[in-house]
This record gives sequence, C-alpha cells and structure tokens, in this order.
Amino acid sequence: MKKIIIPMIAVISLLLAGCSSRDETPTTHGVYMLLDTSGTYTEELKKAQLIINYTLAKLNPGDTFAVARVDTGSFSEKDIIAKVTFDDRPSMANRQKLKFRDDIDRFVKNVKPSAYTDITGGMLQAIEFLNEAGVGKKTVLIFSDLKEELKKGYIRDIPLQVGGFDVVALNVTKLRSDNVDPREYMDRLSMWQKRVESGEGSWRVINDMERLEPVILN
Repeated sequence: MKKIIIPMIAVISLLLAGCSSRDETPTTHGVYMLLDTSGTYTEELKKAQLIINYTLAKLNPGDTFAVARVDTGSFSEKDIIAKVTFDDRPSMANRQKLKFRDDIDRFVKNVKPSAYTDITGGMLQAIEFLNEAGVGKKTVLIFSDLKEELKKGYIRDIPLQVGGFDVVALNVTKLRSDNVDPREYMDRLSMWQKRVESGEGSWRVINDMERLEPVILN
C-alpha cells in the first residue's frame, strides 16, 4: 500500500508547487518614461504630455507608472517627476491619475532646459525602479533625440542589464547636423540598439505616436 501512496503524494506535491509558482508570477505592467529636457528639446514636451495622458488612460489597477526627467545627472530619484501604483478601487485610481497628470502639467509649464543629457543615468534609474516595483512586464519609454552629452567627469560606460525589458525610443527628432550627415542619426539609433540588445532587452523606435498602443497594451 505504501508503494502506491508515497508516489501519489509526491505527484500531488509537485502539482501544487507548479500551481503556486504560476499564481505568484506578476501580471502587472510597469512603465517608466524618461523626458529629455536638454536645450531646445524642451519644446517637444507637449507631445510627451499627450503620450503620458494616453498611458494613464490605458494602464490598469495594480500597474505602476513613473515619469522622470533626463538632465545633467539623471541617476537619481530626485529626477522622478511623478510615480504611482494604481489602486484597485476605480474612484481612487481616477484620483491618482488626475494628480499624476497635474504634476506633469506643472513640470512642463515650469521646466528649465538642462545643459547636458545623461540618458544612461536615467536608464539605470529606470531599471532599478522597475525591478524594485516587482511588476511582470517592464517598459522603458525614452522621449529624446538620443544624443547623450555628459558633463566632464561623469562615468556612464556601464552595461545596461535589461533582460525582460522593452525599451522604446519615442519622438527621435533629427538634429541640424543629421540633415548634413544622416549617418549621425543612424549611428545614434544603432548605438542605443546595441546597448539595449547586448543587455538582453528588446529595442524599438516609434516616431509615429499612433503606433504606441501595442506597446502599452501588450
């Protein structure tokens, strides 16, 4: 009799363990958006507001959203403009979304251009934030022309550990120098793609905002 009971107990234990592990897998979505505030790129931030409002509308209870500025030194929680994990209660979630939107509107209205563009520092902060949030799907949105300019002495030759992350560059505007030599634009895109993919993350560029929906919903 024991020869029958013991294997059955082992099988049941394995099945229960399998169910438990599946149940513990997070299904929530975390989105971290970086806003380039260097030079004249601040003029593009009204477009960023539309993307932020769209994202607020699409995220669900339990999802996490944060928006941070990219400035001279972006590897800092102080650069997070707004952050939230949405409540399960619809009325509370709506209040959270309204406050988030107001915080962004206030920031865009009063923002001052930064002298440098520490995109890598912002990426490192985004990775840390989303990993700590414990979400199932992790997305980093980079609203920038992707031209990184670092203040003297800043070290950013650091691998990006983005396994399981979707990294999406938005509104990658062309600079005046890109019109003279388009290779500069293509080289910027290629460099960031290599950095993300070498860190085992997925990379894409979306300049047509109508194509953003799959990024937020999938």
